[in-house]
Amino acid sequence: MTNAGQLPSDLFMDLDRSGPMPLYHQVASRIEEAIRSGAMPPGARLENEIALGERLGLSRPTIRRAIQDLVDKGLLVRRRGIGTQVVHGPVTRKVELTSLYDDLAQGSQAPATTLLRREDVPASDVVAEALGVDPGTTVVHLRRVRFAEDVPMAVLENYLPSDFIDLSADDLATHGLYQLLRARGVTMRVAKQRIGARAATDDEARLLEVEDGDPVLTMSRTAYDASGRAVEYGVHCYRPDRYSFEVTLVDK
Repeated sequence: MTNAGQLPSDLFMDLDRSGPMPLYHQVASRIEEAIRSGAMPPGARLENEIALGERLGLSRPTIRRAIQDLVDKGLLVRRRGIGTQVVHGPVTRKVELTSLYDDLAQGSQAPATTLLRREDVPASDVVAEALGVDPGTTVVHLRRVRFAEDVPMAVLENYLPSDFIDLSADDLATHGLYQLLRARGVTMRVAKQRIGARAATDDEARLLEVEDGDPVLTMSRTAYDASGRAVEYGVHCYRPDRYSFEVTLVDK
């Protein structure tokens, strides 16, 4: 790249402005070529739509459509207050009994955590049923944002039995939850999990740096240890442009 955030002008020298191929598609193809060749490395920021359009003599809707195509492909990501960046690669997660932290670490995605809340609360009816305790029983409530390569990936809400009431904020900010449970001798054997989708709340959109009402993937999970006891109930939401679930189906 010639300047920070600026694509080299010669990348677009052969645009066919009178041919049958739409200009937005041609622009998207040139930017994709720069990304895949490494000319625009992961984390590189694009100049804004107006500046790029003016430099190329193209309308803002044309540039916006080109960029959106690349966002849809998972090559670019829009970050509120930061701009449009080349992604480090979307995370595809197999539906297995692992944590997001573990998956990101294994994929060299530099996981990081912001702990928003760590509190002891009375279990609601839903939480009590999931953890197998009486409503009103004290449980540990956690709310965190998980990042990969400095990009927010997920908002994680978890509830744990009172055995883990001594989990510290420092540990939760620097380690994955399943890491901490394993360190305490907890062996998770099975989980009940549900995957869905919905619109992001205003708060989730702010934390994930997406637009209000954008879609998010959701997952709820109750994990059980080797004795069959529920040790964790989680309700999570994920950015769909940076994250997907993968399932292998076998015909029996």
